[in-house]
Amino acid sequence: MTRCAVMGTGSWGTAFAMVLADAGSRVTLWGRRQELVDAIDRDHVNPDYLPQLKLPDTIRATTDAAEALDGAEFAVLAVPSQTLRANLAAWAPLIGPHTVLVSLMKGIELGTVKRMSEVIEEVAGVPAGRVAVVSGPNLAGEIANRQPAASVVACTDEAVAKRLQTACHTPYFRPYTNTDVVGCELGGAVKNVIGLAVGMADGMGLGDNTKATLMTRGLAEITRLGMALGADPLTFAGLAGMGDLVATCSSPLSRNHTFGTNLGRGMTLEEAIAATKQTAEGVKSCESVLDLARRNGVEMPIVQAVVDVVHGGRPTQEVLKGLMARSAKPERR
Repeated sequence: MTRCAVMGTGSWGTAFAMVLADAGSRVTLWGRRQELVDAIDRDHVNPDYLPQLKLPDTIRATTDAAEALDGAEFAVLAVPSQTLRANLAAWAPLIGPHTVLVSLMKGIELGTVKRMSEVIEEVAGVPAGRVAVVSGPNLAGEIANRQPAASVVACTDEAVAKRLQTACHTPYFRPYTNTDVVGCELGGAVKNVIGLAVGMADGMGLGDNTKATLMTRGLAEITRLGMALGADPLTFAGLAGMGDLVATCSSPLSRNHTFGTNLGRGMTLEEAIAATKQTAEGVKSCESVLDLARRNGVEMPIVQAVVDVVHGGRPTQEVLKGLMARSAKPERR
């Protein structure tokens, strides 16, 4: 039986732990808070994030990272992206020499503008072939209900990707392999920012034409950045690109969409943070995505608009007018 550690007890970490267990793995969840870990062990329920989900008996929980990581074939990292570096620095000495590190995180690190796989390689001191990412339309609430979903497991080592594919393949969760780690990570990180923009449009009461425009032109921005960084443009037409973008921009289950909607309705940043309660990765990552784009000479006007609203305090109406007033150009630019 495959042994897996899932480091993080949030919604997506908990749901993916269920997927791994349903696929036949023995899973240990690591969490910071003893009371939450105790509830998971005692009741097989995560009361804070997925209280409706009864977890399989093959999942247990602990606050001891060494215990969670001991003998793990896969160590799944499911913490907020901006906390990865600090957390992984503490865990790195506990990770086995053959353990594959799997990122569920969808963000770009502030300051360094590194993708999560790059942070993992640097901090854990592991080669790219021991780092995999999971990306795609992964709304945790739907997966927790075992609704049919597909995803992408990406690693530069295709054999490792196939091993992870087997470890998380269930009747309701269908993973596809990919070796384009750069494209899969960028699709997952930038779609959160576009999700904020579409949520703002929803909050302003705008219609489907506006939202379709933001999604389509947002995908163009993601693709431009990906190509500048060496990604395969076809990746962005797949589950880790368009698939993830559509789910994030369309669903009320999406934290980023909900956060953007609250901003569009007139909430301040602080009020939207309080209302959302869980981490909306695009709120912080929009700045690092824009920084990454500038360093690579890539124009991303929608991402710029989100940064202007979220961190510059500009009114959503004013920013939308600015987007519409940009000079006309051919679509394929």
